Amino acid sequence: QLEASGGGLVTPGGSLRLSCATSGFTLDYYAVGWFRQAPGKKREGVSCISGSDGSTAYADSVKGRFTISRDNAKNTVYLQMNSLKPEDTAVYYCATDLEDVCGLFHEYDYWGQGTQVTVSS
Repeated sequence: QLEASGGGLVTPGGSLRLSCATSGFTLDYYAVGWFRQAPGKKREGVSCISGSDGSTAYADSVKGRFTISRDNAKNTVYLQMNSLKPEDTAVYYCATDLEDVCGLFHEYDYWGQGTQVTVSS
């Protein structure tokens, strides 16, 4: 089971850190992806991190502003979001499929419940 948390309301230019924690299995060796879905829009891949070497990928829209990281000791993956924009408003989900495939278009099998991020003045 995956659980995403850390969302909230923030003003433009602000920051949030999302967390993706697991129970029942360890994330150590598996890739984890962050995705988001805004109202009326398709879900899009935001970032992912591999399990084997920690390599990462980012959507062009968040490069330079978002940073994904993992703490295997805490079985948690983070998404640090800085310089937030109103267009970042969405429900953010984390996902894995117990394989080490990091891809923004990869179809992951296991999804968290999502956490709402709202960027508004």
